[in-house]
Amino acid sequence: MEHDLMLCGRILLSVIELEVTDGIECQVYMAREIKTGEIVALKKIRMDNEREGFPITAIREIKILKKLHHENVIKLKEIVTSPDGNKYKGGIYMVFEYMDHDLTGLADRPGMRFSVPQIKCYMRQLLTGLHYCHVNQVLHRDIKGSNLLIDNEGNLKLADFGLARSFSNDHNGNLTNRVITLWYRPPELLLGTTRYGPAVDMWSVGCIFAELLHGKPIFPGKDEVGCSLLMSFLLVGIVGEILLTKCT
Repeated sequence: MEHDLMLCGRILLSVIELEVTDGIECQVYMAREIKTGEIVALKKIRMDNEREGFPITAIREIKILKKLHHENVIKLKEIVTSPDGNKYKGGIYMVFEYMDHDLTGLADRPGMRFSVPQIKCYMRQLLTGLHYCHVNQVLHRDIKGSNLLIDNEGNLKLADFGLARSFSNDHNGNLTNRVITLWYRPPELLLGTTRYGPAVDMWSVGCIFAELLHGKPIFPGKDEVGCSLLMSFLLVGIVGEILLTKCT
């Protein structure tokens, strides 16, 4: 059964598949735009714990996405609300272009290993999209495989700007270090810094690159201490091998 969603008093969308993803952070649905037949994705804006109106994090995400227009950044098409009379009553949704896969989903397929040309293609698109964000003074702050969406033609787009923040080169204010999924979080954030810039995104990109080549995450710590120790052992091991080679 399809349920209509409304925008400014007119029917815009019908939900055709429920819960494409249903995680702790967000719910995403597949829908069809009635007028054009285009398939789109709906991301529900969580209002559960909001007592003072529209959540500031959603306002920030919408504001950032509205100013970003690039082939490797997911496109925000509309904001829609659901009318009374169906199971989505009172819901507010962000409407995005639909992408067929995410990088983590592809990588987790049994026996899946990306070829070198595929890795080059994905990394070029990731770096191009992220460079565009940084030039426009936006930190993504949550680069990971599940936030890299890919269509059936191999086009990659950066998605989920829920933790993104605008920045300026002359701004020295503090930012939270409780960002970026743990396995992709750089050492400076693990050590507590609150002043950082685009380099934190680039560390995450490096983790993605290594993961594509290696076939699994390279810093799969269970907590912040575990990730810090794993990074230290790997880095010290590399330095030790270099010194040993020079000594012999």
